[in-house]
Amino acid sequence: MTGRRRALALAVEHGVDDLYQGAVPALVPALVAVRGWDLTRAGGIVLAATVLSSLAQPLFGLVTDRRRMPRLRILGMLLAAAGVGAVGLTDSYLATWCAVLLSGLGIAAYHPEAARAVHATGTGDRGMGWFTVGGLAGFAAGPAAVGLVIGGLGLAATPLLAVPAVVAAVLGLLPRRRPGPVTTSSEQPVVEGREDWRRFGWLTGVVVTRSIAFYGLSAFLAVHLTMRFGFGPALAATTLGIFTGAGAVATVASSALTRRWGRTAVLRWSYVAAVPLLAATLVAPSPVLALAATGLLGAALGVPVPVHTTLGQAYLPRHLGLAASVTLGLAVSAGGLASPALGALADHRGTTVALAVLIAGPALAAVLTLALRDPADPAVPTARTGTPDA
Repeated sequence: MTGRRRALALAVEHGVDDLYQGAVPALVPALVAVRGWDLTRAGGIVLAATVLSSLAQPLFGLVTDRRRMPRLRILGMLLAAAGVGAVGLTDSYLATWCAVLLSGLGIAAYHPEAARAVHATGTGDRGMGWFTVGGLAGFAAGPAAVGLVIGGLGLAATPLLAVPAVVAAVLGLLPRRRPGPVTTSSEQPVVEGREDWRRFGWLTGVVVTRSIAFYGLSAFLAVHLTMRFGFGPALAATTLGIFTGAGAVATVASSALTRRWGRTAVLRWSYVAAVPLLAATLVAPSPVLALAATGLLGAALGVPVPVHTTLGQAYLPRHLGLAASVTLGLAVSAGGLASPALGALADHRGTTVALAVLIAGPALAAVLTLALRDPADPAVPTARTGTPDA
């Protein structure tokens, strides 16, 4: 299998894994409707999907930087699927919370080793771009899968959601025939000089603030539009699919935009555009305009995602697993930590007020990008040359 084909296969596998990240917020409206939970408890479910994942992601990243663990990818993906699949079979809030917690741990285990495998294909930024697109496409497919299964068969049918992971795991464990010239990480160009931890810290701030806005919208935007316009469960899941799907599609354009304008400019202006689009989504006078604004908002928040990863790995060329765990995994999971507080605010002040608070996320992310510089810019001294930070 050539490096290109291997990278594409990993992108598809990434989509399967991240389907379970997208499935959790899509299950929230169904859990609220069927079990009568308030939004504070619903936010707790989102927290379960992210709290352990957020803590474990960097640890898994450090481990995979030191030791190859290829089976960790498969185990993590199966664990993510098992947790989501068990949600409909649980009969208490605590049991549901624990099932989703297990899923989050699996997702944390998957990303660093998978990103290392992509790097080992020798496809560089292009391969990582495919990998990122695959994950976003899977996240976008999560709500559609939930709508299809739950809308047709009810909440008890969640075990069917685990089927894609089982298929992907079987394919991933099959021996490779006719192995081709897949390069190893040791064959990648050696980057000399010290790593730029300071700018990576600023980039992490961008990632976390974006994550809070993105995951808050993923968890409560469908609930907000349901309350405002009377959407049913299937249409609520479709709404979330529009939001995440537009982000996945926009990611495809990210590479062309960065070649034209540069990585830091694309980051900055994407977040600037997200501020009025989020406001427009909340105050749109009709369902059609609300859905249109939702799609554009998803696109604005989707374009920066592959840039986070390639820029993060450029800052930390000797810690690719850690960089990927922060920019790929933590990019989603960190936002879930704020979901219970957001849910409580929605219970007391309404979903419009709660989601309006999220406008601060892309606004702050845009400000934080001012501290970033692209190592690919020869005018900027960075760790690539071993010169002091600018």
